[in-house]
Amino acid sequence: MAAGYNAYNNRRSDYRGRNQRPFYVYGNTVCQAEPVPARRPKARPTEPKRTSRQVVKNRNRAMSISPAYAVFLTIAAVCAVFVCVLYLSLQSEVVNRSENVTALQEELATLTEENDTRYNAAADSVNLEEVRDKAMNEMGMVYASEGTVVEYERTSGDYVRQYSDIPEDGVLAKSDDASR
Repeated sequence: MAAGYNAYNNRRSDYRGRNQRPFYVYGNTVCQAEPVPARRPKARPTEPKRTSRQVVKNRNRAMSISPAYAVFLTIAAVCAVFVCVLYLSLQSEVVNRSENVTALQEELATLTEENDTRYNAAADSVNLEEVRDKAMNEMGMVYASEGTVVEYERTSGDYVRQYSDIPEDGVLAKSDDASR
């Protein structure tokens, strides 16, 4: 069972990797067979070359951190942590204010609805027929007739303050100079 017939080169081979070729070639042409490269034997690790003292000394100096650089890195790390904490506190404040604005908007909507409801209730409670009846019967008011309406000329302005009765002829003021 460990060996099988290889149709590519018409000889038996085992399935452990030696002489493995495909059993079937797809397509209408068969490609040229490619030779399998020979395996190279693994190279044995060699002992590392000894380096001089000066090279070792230079490598150690390059790997060490100077005190000034260590202080700089410490200050940079503290600044980075400070900026992160400040950012998080500002983000938290923004979220809190957003929630506060949302709560105030909901309260405004509730108060606006309540105000509209009370306004409509007040407007519905006033019966204009009762007001007209009370004005005519209890206070003696009457509708204007043709003879009771007095028309007058306005001198200037958009409104009039009445300090005394309007004269019968409808003229409020007369100018001494007629040429004006």
